[in-house]
Amino acid sequence: MAHRRTTRRALTALVGVAALSFTAACGGGGSNSGSSGGSQAGAESRGPITFVTGKDNSGVWPPTIDKWNKAHPNEKVTLKEQSDNADQQHDDIVQHMQAKDASYDIVTVDVIWTPEFAAKGWLVPLEGKFALDTSKLLKAPVTAATYNGKLYAAPFASDGGMLYYRKDLVPNPPKTLDEMWSMCSIAKKNGIDCYAGQFAKYEGLTCNATEAINTFGGKVVDDKGKAAVDSPESRKGLQMLADHYKNGDIPKQGITYQEEQGRQSFEAGKLLFLRNWPYVYSLASTEASSKVKGKFAVAPLPGVSGPGASTLGGHSEAISVYSKHKATAFDFLKFIEEDAQQKFFMEKGSLAPVVEAIYSDPALVKKAPYLPTLLTSIQNAVPRPVTPFYPSVTKAIQDNAYAAMKGEKTVDQAVKDMQSAIQSASQG
Repeated sequence: MAHRRTTRRALTALVGVAALSFTAACGGGGSNSGSSGGSQAGAESRGPITFVTGKDNSGVWPPTIDKWNKAHPNEKVTLKEQSDNADQQHDDIVQHMQAKDASYDIVTVDVIWTPEFAAKGWLVPLEGKFALDTSKLLKAPVTAATYNGKLYAAPFASDGGMLYYRKDLVPNPPKTLDEMWSMCSIAKKNGIDCYAGQFAKYEGLTCNATEAINTFGGKVVDDKGKAAVDSPESRKGLQMLADHYKNGDIPKQGITYQEEQGRQSFEAGKLLFLRNWPYVYSLASTEASSKVKGKFAVAPLPGVSGPGASTLGGHSEAISVYSKHKATAFDFLKFIEEDAQQKFFMEKGSLAPVVEAIYSDPALVKKAPYLPTLLTSIQNAVPRPVTPFYPSVTKAIQDNAYAAMKGEKTVDQAVKDMQSAIQSASQG
């Protein structure tokens, strides 16, 4: 597979959320309902459970679990850390689910894994006895945890892209794409590059290409997961990237950039605009090598006539259908959604809250000034294509968007080929 397999970043508090655990999950088929007898077994049962998550580099889980265990001595949670590699995390869950392992009570799922695991019948639908109150949560993470109209996981941490810009050169950030591209003259005048995102052929390109497509009103798949990318709107989004790479607004080397190369260029003072995740904010503000301390700010990604459509990142927590103590597992899901835990996750691990009100908490905003901008980003965010066949879909996006940007295919041909590849994947 062509895309990069990223891992969760080990960053200190208030560094912000990195591009969390992009991965290539193995495609799936199987049951769509996930509501067989297995999902109800143990519905009333309480007792010790195991919580499975990727390597906890930020250290948020031991104190959170200790807090729970002190209040629930007969329903203690045991933490099981996986590796810090997203593909390995995914495959570990798959192996244990295929083995119907009851010891994996709660599993942490990347937003792009939910459809696959739900389609295979491995996750308990959060309805009926397990209905989760989502009224205080951000809509986008809830949508990402939903498959075929059912909620299958509790959003735990979110993420969204933002526009970093040189406020010493651009006093007022662009609100639209046309405004931003017109400001590339400022970059040329100052001898620096204009705009960079993540355009190397890996998962980051899926995020950036789908942002362009969604911002212009297109979509990769429809609400039923069927290919829908072959549209005039999708062509406009992809054409924008191809045109601005060709004319140099996106520098030649920009086609090789992942998150870190763009961050390093921006911090070195060589870039006017950067599309990246919140983790960049603290690093650009504090690293000794940063030449843009006090000279940059963040804004929502610009769109056609207002904020653009960021790609949604983040993770959710799901209950395994094989868990023997689902009542305890469900209560633990509700516990991590409480304001106290959500604020702690932000303060300790820089994890973007899924509770909307926290983004206006004065104390947190003082520590992390990007929070209001991040809220706008997440409110306008669109999940990556919701499909059980995600690995093939993301490869189709990457291959064809990359070819279009490099001029190896026309945008029209790239969109047609993307549509065909996605159709083939969903039939496979």
